[in-house]
Amino acid sequence: MKLQFWTIGKSHEPYVKEGIELFTKRITNYYPVEWNIIAMPKNAGTLSETDLKKKEGEIVLNALQKEDYLVLLDERGKQLTSEGLAAFIQSRGNESVKNIVFLIGGAYGVSEVIIQRANYKWSLSSLVFPHQLVRLILAEQVYRACSINRNEKYHHS
Repeated sequence: MKLQFWTIGKSHEPYVKEGIELFTKRITNYYPVEWNIIAMPKNAGTLSETDLKKKEGEIVLNALQKEDYLVLLDERGKQLTSEGLAAFIQSRGNESVKNIVFLIGGAYGVSEVIIQRANYKWSLSSLVFPHQLVRLILAEQVYRACSINRNEKYHHS
């Protein structure tokens, strides 16, 4: 199974880049993993919120494969404990899912078509975080889940 982290926006800011790279490298001990930073449409500043979400949605849908398991990070999604995320990832592996795509939407969220396409909607917290910080939290929590599934000490160190 391969894990992909997709995010709409700019490249990683320096204040989170080192942490993202550290946890992403650690995840490679368990699964192949990659980041896909999807650039905002060139005319993003001239588009309405609805049109921007629609355009971003089209880009995401065109990049997704039919069999990709899409996990949308969404404030209205289901919250999981670290153990719950570990079980979720393990279950996808048991179902022979080939590719899990974790998607962090744009500044205004995602279009309805992406919400409908998502196989699972996951909320990191009831709090709102900057997109850059969400990237770091996502990478760390997925690494933590992998270490839980292997019964390694990171979760309780």
